[in-house]
Amino acid sequence: MASTTDISPDLITEGTILFSAPGTDKECATWYKIFGPLGATSRIPLVVLHGGPGLSHDYLLPMQELWSRHQIPVIFYDQIGNGKSTHLPETKGDETFWKEELFWDELDNLIKGLGLREYDVLGQSWGGMMGSKWAGIRKPEGLRKLILSNSPADLNAWERAYASYRNLLPEDVEAELKKGEEAEDWESKEYEEAVMFFFARHLITVDPMPAEVFESLAWAGKDDTVAMTMSGPDEFKSRGIMKNWSAAEAAKGIEAPTLVINGVNEGASDEAVKPFVEGIKDVKWVKLENSTHCPVHEEKENYLKVISEFLLGE
Repeated sequence: MASTTDISPDLITEGTILFSAPGTDKECATWYKIFGPLGATSRIPLVVLHGGPGLSHDYLLPMQELWSRHQIPVIFYDQIGNGKSTHLPETKGDETFWKEELFWDELDNLIKGLGLREYDVLGQSWGGMMGSKWAGIRKPEGLRKLILSNSPADLNAWERAYASYRNLLPEDVEAELKKGEEAEDWESKEYEEAVMFFFARHLITVDPMPAEVFESLAWAGKDDTVAMTMSGPDEFKSRGIMKNWSAAEAAKGIEAPTLVINGVNEGASDEAVKPFVEGIKDVKWVKLENSTHCPVHEEKENYLKVISEFLLGE
């Protein structure tokens, strides 16, 4: 397995780009890390949008192997409020601040700050949700190809998929989930264990859970401002501003060739990605049969193969 230690430090760039976030006077910065030198290869760089809302880039780090294998520069960044970018805990609960457009603005600012004239984008989970509407509504200049990985086009369809999976849970696990929901006790040990049992079936099936995933979860645990404001504490039904979220209409405006990826028994079910597959003009759909929601860990070799073939046109 390739790792960051396999790449010369001279080929890894880390830094921040100032970001004037609408709605706050606080000086904000977006942290980024690039594997591979920009402009020193004919390959188009890939910008990676992590999930959440409220996680960090860490769980997607195995994708840096696109550089070591194919010389595709890979750009990771932590979205505002997450990871190593600026945190704004004072805005917790402020739904006028934590709007989806904030993340579009930040992405535009990152692209401009890095001087990218032509680039590809991969959004995973929430990253693909946010990226799909950004691409369909803003029609960003320079976007060559788009990958929507394990991202629902309709959050209600995601929730229906989760509800169907719960019907197959052991009775004691389902009982703990219902108990926590009825009491709105999201932090009890029993509820958290029940959620992790569910996740082991439908989020990531790798056991033990990879260190990179733990790192992203740890960041979310340190500051839940973004997650709580946008999605709420319930893993099975959005209670924040993401309630009834849909990209069905925005998908029709996506002009870049797009790859849609989903797995089995995950939230981004076939029903949930259907508006992408039917609405995007130039689209390819690949269903991975050996992973749920985190294919970069569950079936990495095949996942990277599918992505690299799409990006390189092979």
